[in-house]
Amino acid sequence: MYKYIASLWKRSGRSPLQEILKSRLIRWRKQPVVVRVDKPLRLNRARALGYKAKQGFITVRVRVRKGSMSKPRPRSGRRPKRMGIYGHTPRKSLQWIAEEKAARKYPNLEVLGSYWVGEDGRYKWFEVILVDSHHPAVINDPDINWICNPSQKGRVFRGLTPAGRKSRGLTVKGKRAVKVRPSRAAAMKRKFKGK
Repeated sequence: MYKYIASLWKRSGRSPLQEILKSRLIRWRKQPVVVRVDKPLRLNRARALGYKAKQGFITVRVRVRKGSMSKPRPRSGRRPKRMGIYGHTPRKSLQWIAEEKAARKYPNLEVLGSYWVGEDGRYKWFEVILVDSHHPAVINDPDINWICNPSQKGRVFRGLTPAGRKSRGLTVKGKRAVKVRPSRAAAMKRKFKGK
């Protein structure tokens, strides 16, 4: 079944799913930024991330604005070209930003992962899987109780989710990834320590 769900989403550009998505996006635009949903829209992606239909797991849909961000205007004088206000690209992906929004809305839960569910000209929507690490059903489940470890606290803000790891460049292996492991900051310290 998951194979057919995956193929439907893969061909979303020319499938009946596209028409269904258009009508959904009209509704989603009017809703708040973070909305709790009953069950995942893309069950195959949710299950691949570790989702289970049991107590302790919740799914939320998060809206993120597309495009580059703006920064506060510098207080000191400089010419407009050098202000650096517009066209500021953050070092995080929109998916990572969506996960952080969900984590701030539900501070007692940990982010397991997320996936894309739709976009229009202005917004992108992601579904984020959250887990209650203090729930007995999660603590007693050997597949997921690793998230109860204290080292997983606030994992989304430290870039430990799949979206965070991808943004940090940790999906690349070997000699091409020397400057990203264990982190960019550590690599820079190592570089200047040798001088």
